[in-house]
Amino acid sequence: QVQFVESGGGIVQPGGSLKLSCAAEGIIVSRYRMNWYRQAPGKQREWVATISNAGITNYGDSVKGRFTISRDNAKNTVYLQMNNLKPEETAVYLCKVRYITTDYWGQGTQVTVSS
Repeated sequence: QVQFVESGGGIVQPGGSLKLSCAAEGIIVSRYRMNWYRQAPGKQREWVATISNAGITNYGDSVKGRFTISRDNAKNTVYLQMNNLKPEETAVYLCKVRYITTDYWGQGTQVTVSS
């Protein structure tokens, strides 16, 4: 059974930073494309970043240069370092993997950017 546990969310002021974690069970994260998404209230889920099994990273245009996706193979965990956060980035952040033909999502971690 594939499961994720996200953590690291919280309340941060505009311009601040947070580092999110996505600990995986049931898969080895280094073998799959691992993704971060976010969903703000009343909005569609938005793709944020991806790290491939080869370690190649890609980012949504709105987060390029500020967010960094990475993984720790020993901990089987994927991370999202978020810098210079903006109020409009308040959302639930979720990790996702496509395993065989099924998408697996974590429960998400709330990030609130507010002064």
